[in-house]
Amino acid sequence: MTVEDFPVEHVTLHGERVAYRRAGQGPVLLLLHGIAGSSKTWIPAMRLLQHDYTVIAPDFLGHGESAKPHGDYSLGNHASNTRDFLDVLDIERATIVGQSFGGGVALQFAYQFPEICERLVLVDAGGLGREVNLMLRLVTLPGAEYVFPVVFPAFAGRYGRSVAQFLERRGIHNPAAGEIWSSYESLTDATNRRGFVRTIRAVIDPGGQSVSAVTRLYLAAHMPTLIVWGDRDKIIPVEHAHQAHAVMPNSRLAVMEGIGHFPHAEDPAGFVEILVDFLHTTDPSSFTREELRELRRNGG
Repeated sequence: MTVEDFPVEHVTLHGERVAYRRAGQGPVLLLLHGIAGSSKTWIPAMRLLQHDYTVIAPDFLGHGESAKPHGDYSLGNHASNTRDFLDVLDIERATIVGQSFGGGVALQFAYQFPEICERLVLVDAGGLGREVNLMLRLVTLPGAEYVFPVVFPAFAGRYGRSVAQFLERRGIHNPAAGEIWSSYESLTDATNRRGFVRTIRAVIDPGGQSVSAVTRLYLAAHMPTLIVWGDRDKIIPVEHAHQAHAVMPNSRLAVMEGIGHFPHAEDPAGFVEILVDFLHTTDPSSFTREELRELRRNGG
């Protein structure tokens, strides 16, 4: 299967075009990508999941083939847009699966709209601690965007695609490098760079991640939660997974050995096996407004 097997569709949301990929039938899994990524990152997992699940992977605003407006790129706005996106597609509830920045959006979504979130799956997720890769912190420095045309020249994207295709034809395949290159390639486009800068500055500052969900993780204590992490993640340390698991007593932790920041792309079969086992062995959450009110009143 290729990208064409999961063609991009579009909906209009608040006057902006949102791109997404959709396949399969069954319980809904909403797949949220990382920063500078797109729905393409989920295609290997979608191939394996589509036989038993409805899999939907949108491009966040500012990313992929979605619109890149001037505006609010905060986690809260992305979560609200995600809720409205599901509503437009006439989907009442879903398991929310978020990787990296998408994990931060998933956490915010579960906090804002727990009645819509059946389960929460965090994959090398942002928003669980201060530490993050130095290169991402440097992007937040004043004036960094003016250096981007030099760091991400347009010809590099075209050259990189040729090299990648050459290596693929000779059986040389490195999914992690492919994900990193795909992000780099997207930033050779000036419009994509603007969306990237607005997004990253909403969640990271020069000192590290500036947005944390840790103080609100108790709200997910009664929601089935799976935390998946690569033990070789060089972007967000695996310690964040252990810390989140420790304060979420009903969560399940799976650390994938030899895997980096992109478990769903580096080892799709292994990732899907973990995810499907979690889906089969947990029941969707259900919250009444009264239960949510008590959780917030009592702080857990």
